[in-house]
Amino acid sequence: MADDRCDLLCFDLPRAETIRTSLSLDAATVAATRSRALGDTTRMTVALALREGGELCVCDLAWITERAENLVGHHLRALRDAGLASSRRDGKIVFYALTETGRRLLDTLLEIEAPAR
Repeated sequence: MADDRCDLLCFDLPRAETIRTSLSLDAATVAATRSRALGDTTRMTVALALREGGELCVCDLAWITERAENLVGHHLRALRDAGLASSRRDGKIVFYALTETGRRLLDTLLEIEAPAR
């Protein structure tokens, strides 16, 4: 038999139903979207730069991350759409910053130790 499943049907219906009805598909969708947003190396690098620098414009972020401005802009939109970054325009300059949610998620991810090799 496979090691990743039960050899015997041991279904605990009351417990399983209580857990199933308490789960929120909306919460799972939001969490998955936010996780995907930080699952890209460039977006993670941009988020780390925002964590370090506070509020930064796209030009600064492009320089810091050594990426093209249009690419950085694309990744910033993804972070903003996921609720992890916010933007504000000041004349012709657009500034970005991590939201509180973005900062907490990034801090949590950074606390997790990398697995030993």
